[in-house]
Amino acid sequence: MDGYMLMRQVRSLEPEQGGTIPAIALTAYASEMDHQQAIAVGFQRHISKPVDPEELVKAIASLTI
Repeated sequence: MDGYMLMRQVRSLEPEQGGTIPAIALTAYASEMDHQQAIAVGFQRHISKPVDPEELVKAIASLTI
């Protein structure tokens, strides 16, 4: 199972079961198509590696539950 499949499963859950949990796709795949796919399956953000640790902390802090 890859991250996209996992996120599809998570998003199929009811909110009280965790279906709306915030998520960031952190990946080496950096194309616009990869970004669009990550957002389409339910990630709130798509961040490409290598990532600046400060950028990652800001991205995590910006997520809302």
